[in-house]
Amino acid sequence: MTPALYNTIGKITMEKLTSIRSKMQDDTATAEDRLLAVLLQEIEALAKNRLSVTENETEFSKGKAVWVERTAQTHFPHIRLHGGALDDSRQ
Repeated sequence: MTPALYNTIGKITMEKLTSIRSKMQDDTATAEDRLLAVLLQEIEALAKNRLSVTENETEFSKGKAVWVERTAQTHFPHIRLHGGALDDSRQ
């Protein structure tokens, strides 16, 4: 998968979530819309977490003080898709 494809998938995902949120606000969302919204919101939250972790690791590697919830001085937790922490020993 190319970066352009990933970017397009992300844009479409957020457009769909925005559309479903609008339907929910208008009280026209179906049960299926509401279920899909839960999945898309989870994808959005995971993506934000991954970006935050990357940003924190970058700042930390530059010697800057950042707040991160780490399991050890050299381990940064990442959220796995099933909800648990994915330990990454990158330094």
